[in-house]
Amino acid sequence: MSTKKNKKSPDYIFETSWEVCNRVGGIYTVLSSKAETLQNEHKDKIIFIGPDFWHENKCPFFSESASLLKDWKEGAQKSGLSVRVGRWKVPGKPIAVLVDFKPFLNRETLNNAYASAWEKFGVDSLHAYGDYDESAAFGIASGLVMTSLYKHFKAKEADATFIAHFNEWMTAFGLFIVNGEAPEIGTVFTTHATSIGRSIAGNSKPLYGQLSNYNGDQMAQELNMEAKHSVEKAAAHLCDCFTTVSEVTGRECAQLLDKAPDVVTPNGFEKDFVPETAAEYAKKRNAARKALQNVTEKLTGAKLSEDVVFVGTCGRCEYKNKGIDLFIDSLHKLAEQRPEREVVGFIMVPSFVKGPREHLQKALKAKGKGEALPMNFITHHLHEPGNDAILNAIRWYGFPNRQEDKVKIIYIPSYLNGTDGIFNKTYYDLLIGLDLTIFPSYYEPWGYTPLESIAFSIPTITTNLSGFGQWALENNESHSKWVLNRTDDNYIEVRDNITALINDFINLDKDEVSKLKKASKALSQKALWKNFIAFYRETYNFASIKASKRINH
Repeated sequence: MSTKKNKKSPDYIFETSWEVCNRVGGIYTVLSSKAETLQNEHKDKIIFIGPDFWHENKCPFFSESASLLKDWKEGAQKSGLSVRVGRWKVPGKPIAVLVDFKPFLNRETLNNAYASAWEKFGVDSLHAYGDYDESAAFGIASGLVMTSLYKHFKAKEADATFIAHFNEWMTAFGLFIVNGEAPEIGTVFTTHATSIGRSIAGNSKPLYGQLSNYNGDQMAQELNMEAKHSVEKAAAHLCDCFTTVSEVTGRECAQLLDKAPDVVTPNGFEKDFVPETAAEYAKKRNAARKALQNVTEKLTGAKLSEDVVFVGTCGRCEYKNKGIDLFIDSLHKLAEQRPEREVVGFIMVPSFVKGPREHLQKALKAKGKGEALPMNFITHHLHEPGNDAILNAIRWYGFPNRQEDKVKIIYIPSYLNGTDGIFNKTYYDLLIGLDLTIFPSYYEPWGYTPLESIAFSIPTITTNLSGFGQWALENNESHSKWVLNRTDDNYIEVRDNITALINDFINLDKDEVSKLKKASKALSQKALWKNFIAFYRETYNFASIKASKRINH
């Protein structure tokens, strides 16, 4: 990963994503965490554009302002754009524009956009389904916002330079609009995970050993992914600078999109969510452990030992891709070996949750450990429990969660946003209570979850198939033991290695654990945005130079 010296810093940066002021997945973390660094470098000249579907409920991540960009807003609304302007409630508080994309969901608008994309860029929207129409409408709306902002600022600053940054295939139609209506703008397109690569992995096809034999277009037809793959591929080739988040995904892009990334931009983080003092850290950790212990005891009816080890995994609900299958299997293998210390494994993975279990809520209010509840391994009700892969796996392996069982497992299928009804704590407020985390990913373009874990000084097990795992291997040789070699074919080997590492961890003395925690924290400091933002400077420079050459021709 080179970091060339920045030569041409843009005056304005417009960045759009489905997850601006909309917490859905990992991209929210990417954008919201880097916002402070970008805001410090481009004070109020970095503007994020996100979808506005908060008409009935107030957006918890957005603070509207009547004065920000007031003159632009009035003009934009007269031209038919329904927008709200304010600040994103994240560190740095950058300007955010939320645009109502629903007016662009009408059939005539979409058909015209699809026809134009086919004629100009060969985008095949014929086989679109699911969220494609909604994403296209948002892309169109965000592209129009960007061109409108560009004209507004350009009228005041004739020499100003601009970058428009689009994240994921859902924003590609915005790129098409900017390319046609404001070619002076340097464009950046980032794929955080290729749609067809994720689909290949999710359909249990061997992605890595056979990668060189796959044709992206052919696989898109086979897996019914033509529209999303087509628009993503067109955006990757059209933009001035194409980026992705890791070398792992870069190889995937080169093969499946026929376009290698121009710049690799690894995901950083800000340390403001980690307690600063030892006293605050200890307080939050103790509170987290008490919460985890209390729920486990009230759910299982078992009293946990004082030296119990809490391990956990979390992330998107992708059973194989995120290695949830290996997490459960490894704990089952560990249970068969009856480890020296008691272990509780927590699966913090949001699923199709219905609500908190009322009997558990009642038990949590009562004194004493109580009796084991039916299905004593899940904290919330699910809408379709028979179709939940995690629930079915726990049942199949059989985790009785009895007093005498050395290994127990607890499934938390709710978003941990502080209002889940059982813990009523955020994910970070529970993460800090774990002793060890395990993310044995099969498909993981970057991997925020292991990075967040080590930021909290919690050792983590991951694999070399994640971008973070590869980065960790390159930046800390001593961490190599915890980054497992995973292939298409070595599932059993990885399972046994995870089980062995858990056993190794259990048997460490306090000094060894302390040393491991310090090493984990030290590694995380290398991934701060202040270190990784250089890759974005390179990206903006690359796009600006290319746009300048295009205009001067």
